[in-house]
Amino acid sequence: MDIFLLVIGAIFVLAGMIGAIVPGLPGPVLSYGAILLLHFVKGDVFSSTFLVVWGALVLFSQIVDYLFPILGAKFWGVSKKGIWGSIIGMLIGMFILPPIGMILGTFVGAVIGEIIGEQKNKKAIQAGLVIFMANLASLFFQFVVASVLAVYYFAKVF
Repeated sequence: MDIFLLVIGAIFVLAGMIGAIVPGLPGPVLSYGAILLLHFVKGDVFSSTFLVVWGALVLFSQIVDYLFPILGAKFWGVSKKGIWGSIIGMLIGMFILPPIGMILGTFVGAVIGEIIGEQKNKKAIQAGLVIFMANLASLFFQFVVASVLAVYYFAKVF
């Protein structure tokens, strides 16, 4: 039974790394779930401090994933049409060329949304770049958290 649970944990870790890039899968949450599974299967593998600190980082990464692009867009003056354009562009890009299409779709969608909102080309491109960079920063942070948790998981399994 322990081997089965450890394999499930490994699947969670790998899904967590994929989920850090692909929307809809809570990457770091899945990786943290694998850490908790390992901790309870093998018996007190990690300290309480480790579990609390990484739990807080996982929670923070989820908050950053949802709020950072929106707050960055609002800070730099991106309009609602630009934000909606980036969301629509991401969804379309996700189906056309995942996961790269999703990332590029946010940029293209934001630019199109700003142009529809009658912004000048320079302002539209700036809005697209702001949302694009905020999304990249969020993805990078999520991937780092999921990757570090993967390293801890496999180091303790083997």
